[in-house]
Amino acid sequence: MIQDIRRQYNGKFTQEAYDQFFRSLWEHFHQPIEFKVCETPVFVPEWLRNLLIQAGEEVIDTLVQPGFKEATEASIPDHLRVPGEDDHTTFLAIDFGICKVGDEILPQLIEMQGFASLYGHQHAMARGYRRFFDIPGHMSHLFSLEDLEYEDLLRRTLLGDHKAENVILLDIEPNKQKTWVDFWDTKFMTGIEPVCITELHRSGNDLWYERDGQKINVHRIYDRLIFDELEARKDLRYDWNKTEPVNVEWVSHPNWFFRISKYTMPMLRSRFVPETHFVHELPAIPDDLENYVLKPLFSFAGAGVKFDVQRDDISSLEHPEHFILQKKVQYEPVIQTPDVPAKFEVRMMYIWEKDSPRPRLVINLVRLSKGVMIGVNFNKNKDWVGGSVGFFE
Repeated sequence: MIQDIRRQYNGKFTQEAYDQFFRSLWEHFHQPIEFKVCETPVFVPEWLRNLLIQAGEEVIDTLVQPGFKEATEASIPDHLRVPGEDDHTTFLAIDFGICKVGDEILPQLIEMQGFASLYGHQHAMARGYRRFFDIPGHMSHLFSLEDLEYEDLLRRTLLGDHKAENVILLDIEPNKQKTWVDFWDTKFMTGIEPVCITELHRSGNDLWYERDGQKINVHRIYDRLIFDELEARKDLRYDWNKTEPVNVEWVSHPNWFFRISKYTMPMLRSRFVPETHFVHELPAIPDDLENYVLKPLFSFAGAGVKFDVQRDDISSLEHPEHFILQKKVQYEPVIQTPDVPAKFEVRMMYIWEKDSPRPRLVINLVRLSKGVMIGVNFNKNKDWVGGSVGFFE
């Protein structure tokens, strides 16, 4: 988006440098990354940086309002409510598509989550781009932080007052997750062990797991486990369910996954937020459904989203209160690549420290696409697409 920098980057790009960069992201872990890492970062100009920050702050204004927890109580399914909830989420991710709105390029809210994202991998990826490509020194993937300051903040956030050996990153079969590299980048920075829920054992209200024949007590959990996946895995056997009270601290607490989500979007009013309604609150089904997307509230990674919405899709819903109808946005292809321009969206990633009144913007994630939508299924056999990071003026 900054033409001089883009022209220089594209002109100097070589497949050999990309292959070395890509391999550097995972070779010390001895397991290839499965997802597509883009050939380029995005160079974000100051005017768009300012709009993205403003858009994020306007979303956060709603999250910090008195009564937000009361307003989102119904977002948490009763059988998935976890005890011991704290005052606010620790991690916040807000996804904005870079879109054409009238004659303007504006960020438009796509998704949001009170759940951790790739806080380890995005930092490692940005450092990798700098190592193998010519990234201007006045641009950063971080916001008001140097590399070591960011690493220290993440370490303090995850460990709290505990030793690293008593803090775990929790997921299902961490080695088999597509995002496994983030888990190991996080371990490299913080010392936190990735642990499968099937490895946890319960003694009274205490949790522990075993490594190399040694019993290790768990005092704090960095939660990366999605309930959707846990409920779908009928083959798993485990001693403890997340909804059972135990003597652990959470970062972030699982209830915030539901509270800060698609459920929150109808509450937002901003030029950066597309018109969004709970389906059961619609006064009437819109006549121009081709301009809307139907999204289930309780799903992850785009599962169940319907882009070609028909009236029957809405009228036949058994639980319309579990869906939102959102106005479509038009991503603008603004990233010049060797063939056709690419679209992109930016995930603004925040850390909300315990005694802070608001979350702090720290790092970002970018995804590029040349398909109809962002995502792997729309970008098969395409180059200069996939996961990336933004370097901001």
